[in-house]
Amino acid sequence: MKKLKYILYQPYKWLIYVPLMVLSTIIFSILAASAAILISPRIGSFFGMMWAKSSGLLTPMFVEVTGKENIKKNESYVIVANHQSQYDIFVLYGWLGIDFRWIMKKELRNAPFIGYASAKVGHIFIDRSSPVAALKSIEDAKKQLINGTSVVVFPEGTRSRTGKMKKFKKGAFKIAHQLELPILPVTLVGANAIMGPGFLNVMPGKVELKIHEPIDVNKYKDKPDELIEVTRSVIESGLDR
Repeated sequence: MKKLKYILYQPYKWLIYVPLMVLSTIIFSILAASAAILISPRIGSFFGMMWAKSSGLLTPMFVEVTGKENIKKNESYVIVANHQSQYDIFVLYGWLGIDFRWIMKKELRNAPFIGYASAKVGHIFIDRSSPVAALKSIEDAKKQLINGTSVVVFPEGTRSRTGKMKKFKKGAFKIAHQLELPILPVTLVGANAIMGPGFLNVMPGKVELKIHEPIDVNKYKDKPDELIEVTRSVIESGLDR
């Protein structure tokens, strides 16, 4: 049944999904960059959310969100999420309901349309090969993360191919301490079934977005490893179906 579904989806993917995705990426990148320059980065980010929503609609991807009551209005967070696929970006951007900035590797700044729009909206580019440059990026981020603007980090670093979480790196938690912001743990379930390994290996489906209670990092000032384990445990609990 799964193989038949895959075969039947291919004509739609190549004749409709791919051309419209390319077109929507170009259009929303231009709108986001223009709005960020002429009005404000937050308005530019709104068009990024619309791009994510349209991408989900085109797939189609259905998203079930729980835990929105855990988000306080005008509170800034370090949003920490598990990383299952490229579609995590669409799910978080389109359905989390928070104005946030991504931490992106500097190479993505050169991506056609998206790179320029991301820079104008204010997403944070980090040079991972240089600790000094990375620290400067974090310092620049402090100026943006106020009045409800947050930052998203995938502490696993790279996507999990199995759906099971990998070991968390310390970067996200250092950022939370440096910026003195609470951590907002988020669990993504099913994104790896929407887009699996391989070139444009996309299929329609459903994703669950689970928003957990924020974690006060001040309680773990002298216990950084415990903070990592507590956060990982909370996110992992959302993977239990």
